[in-house]
Amino acid sequence: MSTSASTAPSALSIPLTNPQRWRAFWVCVSVAAITILDLTKVNVAVPSIEASLGASPTALQLVVSGYVLTFGLALVPFGRIGDQWSRRGLFIIGLALFTLASAMCALAPDPTTLMIGRLVQGIAAGIQMPQVIGTIQQLFQGKERGRAFGLFGATIGISTAFGPTLGGLLIALGGPEDGWRWIFWMNVPLCLAAIGLAIWVLPSVRKRDGTRIELDPVGVFLFAIVVISLMWPFLFTTGSPDDNPARWWALALFAVFGVLFFLWERRYAASGRAPLVPFGLFRIASYRNGTLIAASYFTAAPALFLLTTLFLQLGLGLEPVFAGMVGVGFAVISAVGSWVGGNLVNRFGRPLVVIGLAIILVAVIALTAVAFFLPPEIAPYAMAGVMAVGGLGGGLVIAPNQTLALADIPVRDGGLAGSVGQLGQRIGSAIGTAVGLSLFYSTIYREVGNGTPTLSTYHDAYAFGMGAVMLFLLIALVLGILDIFSRRRETDAEPAAS
Repeated sequence: MSTSASTAPSALSIPLTNPQRWRAFWVCVSVAAITILDLTKVNVAVPSIEASLGASPTALQLVVSGYVLTFGLALVPFGRIGDQWSRRGLFIIGLALFTLASAMCALAPDPTTLMIGRLVQGIAAGIQMPQVIGTIQQLFQGKERGRAFGLFGATIGISTAFGPTLGGLLIALGGPEDGWRWIFWMNVPLCLAAIGLAIWVLPSVRKRDGTRIELDPVGVFLFAIVVISLMWPFLFTTGSPDDNPARWWALALFAVFGVLFFLWERRYAASGRAPLVPFGLFRIASYRNGTLIAASYFTAAPALFLLTTLFLQLGLGLEPVFAGMVGVGFAVISAVGSWVGGNLVNRFGRPLVVIGLAIILVAVIALTAVAFFLPPEIAPYAMAGVMAVGGLGGGLVIAPNQTLALADIPVRDGGLAGSVGQLGQRIGSAIGTAVGLSLFYSTIYREVGNGTPTLSTYHDAYAFGMGAVMLFLLIALVLGILDIFSRRRETDAEPAAS
């Protein structure tokens, strides 16, 4: 991809040797893995946290979803700051804050302290992640970028799928009462090591040019209201009859402030200043379609893992560590699929993503059927096998789609474009998890009320929850197919225009 003089980065790239670039890459990706692990490994700790701290359902929901909320809030502003200032500096700041917040969570004496720690963790994760994507975007070009995003996708896939297994293992080692604290203590030495590596290995890939940072404070305020009002009702959706129906009025606030944010950003850009979200990026078809596909996929994927873990623990009575191990095959195969997809994406393009989506959609259907019809003593093994097949599809989605989405984005906007894409994924994760959990638990309440659920009840709850997962994957698949036809029409129109 070439950039004209008018779109060149204001801060010049500093030449790096090949070993320097790959060392920087692995430091960035390792930190991204720690960040994503905290999205999933805490899920299996919810029963232990409830027993240890006596947390209410609302507090538990905020422990899990509050991280996602502040993660999403921080992504775009810090993506913009990183593009204008120093990705390396923000990377180290985010790491340091994540370390302190993890220690705070591990030492939490009550649910309130734990909730605050998780909210701060989310902010730290939102500071780091745009710098990771922006640095990869700046360090690599062409086929090498596809390879880099293939490895990045493999790492994200492993982190997403392996999180429940790791969380269950740490709880087993630390004991049912305080084992959940080990989940947060684990981050501290890892982050301290990453800070040392970042200072020693991570190069400064930008030259200071004295340009003043433009952050658009009004845009930041409006953006915060938009994100909070959109995610709020889903964060407080548990499927319980006690859920407050008034929470859905927040979506009206989202609609009003969404329009205000769009109008303000257009006016801000028209004045010649840099808006928080340059909506012109969405005129680039590859970025727009890739972002929508990623958001739909990540609406489905976290709900898939959470619902499966719940069914295995509550319905089949598996210990957390064994329930988490069912997803190990998905993690391993998705890593391989991401590596292969990253190397093939420049050759096959969007059809590779569509194939991956079709594979994982079929796997989800098979997973639901296996859980529903096979005997309890066999079902976990069969589900593990189906999850492994689904991992291939997941690997062919994440890395190739990331590469295609950012292929036509100027390097100067790499961090911001990546953070907007990540925001879509985080919002999707919150919505998908809320919808899946709501269907799961509302089915249980509808069938047995406050009574004791049977395996048949958990079968129905799992099937309803997984139905939502199938719908979100189907939306992503349709978007991918439409993108293929759109690209073909553009390709056919080029010779005629010439």
